[in-house]
Order: sequence, then C-alpha cells, then structure tokens
Amino acid sequence: MKGIILAGGAGTRLNPLTSVVSKQLLPVYDKPLIYYPLSTLISLGINEILIISSPSQINDFKSLLGNGRRLGIDLSYEVQSEPNGIAEALIIGEFFLQEDSCALILGDNIFISDKIVSSEVVNFKKGARIFTISVKDPERYGVIKLLNNIPVEIVEKPKEFISNNAVTGLYFYDTEATSLCKKLKPSNRNELEITDLNKVYLKNEMLSVSSLGESEAWMDAGTFESLLDAGNYIAALQKRLGRLVGSPELASYNQGFLNKSDLLELIKNAPNNSYYQLLKSSIT
Repeated sequence: MKGIILAGGAGTRLNPLTSVVSKQLLPVYDKPLIYYPLSTLISLGINEILIISSPSQINDFKSLLGNGRRLGIDLSYEVQSEPNGIAEALIIGEFFLQEDSCALILGDNIFISDKIVSSEVVNFKKGARIFTISVKDPERYGVIKLLNNIPVEIVEKPKEFISNNAVTGLYFYDTEATSLCKKLKPSNRNELEITDLNKVYLKNEMLSVSSLGESEAWMDAGTFESLLDAGNYIAALQKRLGRLVGSPELASYNQGFLNKSDLLELIKNAPNNSYYQLLKSSIT
C-alpha cells in the first residue's frame, strides 16, 4: 500500500495566517500540521508517500521534508493546479500508485486512534474503507447511515438528519479507485467529490466502515478554534504520556524504517530543541 497526502487548498478560513503559508504548515503545538497525517500513514507501515499541493506551496513542503530519507521513507510530490476536489488526488497520483492500493489522507486531519492501525485495516486489500466518528453537527460533514453496522447511504453535508456518523479525512482504496475517479462527474462546486467515489463503492457493496470510539480523537484543524484546540490537546496529551504524538520520526522508528542511531544523529544536531529532546526520551 502507498500513501497520498492532499495538502492543497487556499485555507481561506485561516486568513491572515494562510496569506503567505500553507495551512498544513501551520504549527499544531510543537510540529507542523502535516506531521500528523504523515505520521498516521507511517504508523500503517507505509513508506512510499505522495504529497499533493498547490503550485505556490509545493516547494515549501519540499523544503521541510525533502525526499523523506531523513525519515526513512520515500517522498514524492505532485501539483494540484486548482482545488478540483479530494477525489482528483487519486487521478493526479495515478503514475505514483501504479497498481498498488492506497491510503488517502487530508493534510489538515489529526487522528489519535488505535483503531486505524488494527489488523483489519493494515491487512486491507479490496474495495474501500472509510472511518467515521460521531459528531454533534453532522450537517458540516459527509455523513454515512448504517443499518446493523452495514453502510446503506452516504450524503454530503445533509440538510436533513440521517445520522451522526461523520466521514473523516482518511480513506483506503483498492487498485480500481483511479479508474473510478475518472468516471466521476464534477459536482455543483465543479469538484470531483470523494463522497461520490465512496457512493460507487457502496453501490457495488465494496465499502467497509470503521467507527472511531469516544476515547479516540479526530480533529480537522481548518478553523482558528480547531487549530487552537488541536494544539492544546496535543500539548496536554504529550505532557501526560511523556512522549511525542504525531511525530514522523518516532513513527518511522517504531516501524523499523529508522534505527536508534539514525534518531540519535538527528537529535545531536539540535541539542537544545525541546521537540528532539522529547523524541530522545520517547525512544529510551
């Protein structure tokens, strides 16, 4: 399985913060926002990852992350010329994916969940799998209705209540996803909607759903309030656990992509940096 992070968009809800920098490069406590989805993919055992962003922002991600070798992974980059929808990422990434399945994650989504790395997810092979969580304001999200834990309907930002199960920004797709995306018609927003792709898998009875529990966290850090809440949550969690959360270096170490000497070399080059000192204590 390969991974794609969609880190485009203008981030207008976060202006003026995003007037000169990508939303996904804003700080969430002690690390850039994109570190969190990146570490989620690495935690799934994925070490080939494509980052997609806008023409004006792609070089900033290259400057931050390079080719990924420092993290023990391979990073590639592609441009989304216009914000034409989440599903377009699977078309842009066609050459990168080749014939591999894919985990697609949004660059502003933060997951703190053991469910994501469960065996049923890691061993994903066929169809599509999405992740849901119960929310109090489902009208803001794509929402899925379940009947006896079986998905029966998906609606994007429903005007009438169908369920509280919001679809999060992490999606698993098999090798058919790109060809299916090419057949999608643009929505009224002139975008290729990821909800429409999920509807195709649902119609074909190939859509699986994993529900995140109340003890697990999903944050869409796309507003001032959610960005602040995410930073405060991560700060409190790291203080309680005594280790980094959402660190791609630590995720790579845990997956065996980096060894201890690799990490200690990174830490040696930043001896007075609290991030790297906490990284050191996380591995010893």
